[in-house]
Amino acid sequence: MRLLKSTINADISILSAKSFTRKATRAIVLNGENILLLYTKRYHDYSLPGGGIDEGESNIDGLIRELKEETGAHNVKNIEEFGLYEEYRPWHKSGFDIMHMQSYCYTCTIDDELLEPELEAHELNNGMHPVWMNIHQAIAHNEETIAKSDKKGLSIERETFLLKLIVSELLTESLQC
Repeated sequence: MRLLKSTINADISILSAKSFTRKATRAIVLNGENILLLYTKRYHDYSLPGGGIDEGESNIDGLIRELKEETGAHNVKNIEEFGLYEEYRPWHKSGFDIMHMQSYCYTCTIDDELLEPELEAHELNNGMHPVWMNIHQAIAHNEETIAKSDKKGLSIERETFLLKLIVSELLTESLQC
């Protein structure tokens, strides 16, 4: 899978510190200029649906499971690789100093109707919910959050980069067809 971007958080001074790798999937589900996203009230941002890949689970199985759990999406088809976004983030729990986050991004299609999401307790507590959103509005919203909000989470930079890349590569392609 092609590498989209590799970043090191500014708070990391020594990359050789004790680290662990977390693999995750991210789903890109487009309908014209609308994209299926998760809005998280706590961080006031929009992000691609997805999350951690379970032990023994393939990237594709993780993608399908996470889409179903977070958005209620079903009948996931036409799955294609988009790229890998990797980041090194500070980790503040005992045992490790750095998390090496690998986000495997895939485009796919789903049935139009979303079923009821099966969000985890921390996702509900953070005010997370699925929403179809104009991708340009989502980018503008995230950029404003980056510039003005103290609520922003660590993933907003990744998510905004990915949304912009989706516009430049996938929306431009669909307009040329």
